[in-house]
Amino acid sequence: MFGRVAKLLVGASVATGAVGCIATASNLNTDISSRAYADGEKQNGLLHTISSVLQSRDKQALEAVKQRILMTDGHVPPRLVQQAALCGSSTASPFDILVIGGGATGCGVALDAATRGLRVALVERDDFASGTSSRSTKLVHGGVRYLEKAVFHLDVGQLKLVFHALEERAHMLRNAPHLCSALPTMTPCYEYWEIPYFWAGLKLYDLVAGRHLLHLSRFYSANESKALFPTLAEDGHGKSLKGAVVYYDGQFNDSRFNVALACTAALAGAAVLNHAEAIAFNKDEFTDRITGARVHDHVTGKEFNVHAKVVVNAGGPFCDDVLQLAEKGATPIISPSSGVHIVLPDYYSPQGMGLIVPKTKDGRVVFLLPWLGRTVAGTTDSSTSITMLPEPHEEEIEFILDAISDYLCVKVRRSDVLSAWSGIRPLASDPGAKDTASISRDHVVFTGPDGLVTVTGGKWTTYRSMAQDAVDIAIKEGGLSPANDCITKDLPLMGGEDWDPSCFVSIAQQYVRMKRTYGGKLVPGAMDTTIAKHLAHSYGSFAQRVATIAQNEGLGKCLAHGYPFFGS
Repeated sequence: MFGRVAKLLVGASVATGAVGCIATASNLNTDISSRAYADGEKQNGLLHTISSVLQSRDKQALEAVKQRILMTDGHVPPRLVQQAALCGSSTASPFDILVIGGGATGCGVALDAATRGLRVALVERDDFASGTSSRSTKLVHGGVRYLEKAVFHLDVGQLKLVFHALEERAHMLRNAPHLCSALPTMTPCYEYWEIPYFWAGLKLYDLVAGRHLLHLSRFYSANESKALFPTLAEDGHGKSLKGAVVYYDGQFNDSRFNVALACTAALAGAAVLNHAEAIAFNKDEFTDRITGARVHDHVTGKEFNVHAKVVVNAGGPFCDDVLQLAEKGATPIISPSSGVHIVLPDYYSPQGMGLIVPKTKDGRVVFLLPWLGRTVAGTTDSSTSITMLPEPHEEEIEFILDAISDYLCVKVRRSDVLSAWSGIRPLASDPGAKDTASISRDHVVFTGPDGLVTVTGGKWTTYRSMAQDAVDIAIKEGGLSPANDCITKDLPLMGGEDWDPSCFVSIAQQYVRMKRTYGGKLVPGAMDTTIAKHLAHSYGSFAQRVATIAQNEGLGKCLAHGYPFFGS
């Protein structure tokens, strides 16, 4: 009995000890949890403080860059000064980054790097925007077609591209409002099932845009659609028009946007030189890393070395040529795609409303858009070879004419084609792709063993983020020390700061230009509203300066009949 009592006592003692241990452990765990929570709060507070400091630093850097550009009064250093800056580099005093290529991406890289406080040089063998960057569809868009692929193919990559492009669209429209604007685009419906199909798809496009939405898409009846787009066919493919869904995207002047990037980069401190070709790379004799380039100036005929810690290859369709300079036999990375556009008279489309042919006979998309008092139609998407001056083929022109003829009530004539151009898209290669239309338009940035940073792929709308990614990698590759992070999201381009959409009124009221009389004499006359608008939308806040030059120098005569371009 005593044994049993002893066992019970021992058991009770052990149990009591266990309870005590559990209680102690519980208290210990509570204490550890409290400490961990406190440490977590401290870390979160520290991260928040660091983030606030960095944001404050970047904001200050942005204001400093704006002030620097403002102090230049918009005077871009002349070509001789730019060339002297390039020639002045040495092994002891190299540039931080040398950019090869003066298209949208290259100029974007130069602007991004310069606004981070880095020493930047850029060379372009032809002229700024002389290649693909001036031969686009003139749209700043997320890509309705990419969204459709993302939904039907469950392609997360395509969906991310649309999200990203719509965000970048907002930056472009905000930073260069004189060069970009919202454009409503009509999607006609000739089958009843197309109404909910296109309506739902474009509502999803609105949803993906989120806070960057331009305007809500909406459905219009057949009569309303005809009123908005008078040349729209009431019968297409033998079926009557049921209505149309109109959505909004951005439209922009691609070549002037590119030039604005180059000018803003120069005002921010970058040395940019056109008609200057990189013909060879300079390498360190011990490490074999690229330390700059040998440059040939096509204007003066001179050759000189440009020394840099890092070289960025932004050659667009010619990226492979630059890679060959770095390494003979380098594997090609570009899968070139030809995009052809044609220019038609203005009566093909109303001013301020575009049209999208949602699906051509071979599954492509064709746009019909108002552009500079005319109509642009395109584009094609087919494999091509890479040349300096790509030319549109007759079958591509006929393809576009045939695609739009089914949707218009006017006779579409080959003789109405005023001009045509072809641009080469630098798509990143995908060995498994059957055609270029199925290749993602997302961009690629990589570094070669010799330190050459290459950026390619992507699309016009995402040029800024492509440049940001390239500069980030270049900084790591060269061990560079930027003064701040990327600030180009909120940096107005030259002419975009304090731009007033109504400034064309004061130009028309206050300035005169030279006009030619029927007798052939040049006499001062009123500044036409059309020309005043052209100045406002081409030069932004610097438009009045151009008008002043024309007035003071007795210039302003139109250079081409029917167009608002004049000498200044």
